[in-house]
Amino acid sequence: MRTVEFKMERPGLVSPGDKVKIIEREGTSSYSYIIDPAVAMSGCFVARDRIQSEYGIVKDIRENARGFYVVVDFDED
Repeated sequence: MRTVEFKMERPGLVSPGDKVKIIEREGTSSYSYIIDPAVAMSGCFVARDRIQSEYGIVKDIRENARGFYVVVDFDED
């Protein structure tokens, strides 16, 4: 199981237990991911750390002073 955190700008777009699809965006030297349709965005990953799954399950939604974060579990080793 692999867990990844995504930044979400406003609450209520997804809920724990939701199955979400991600879209991979390739940069010049890294990859980032968006929960479709434009719900939240991940940080940057180098090629060896790319997410292999297309779908994940929302584990938790956290709020702190910087905003909302969606924690997603992917079925990867």
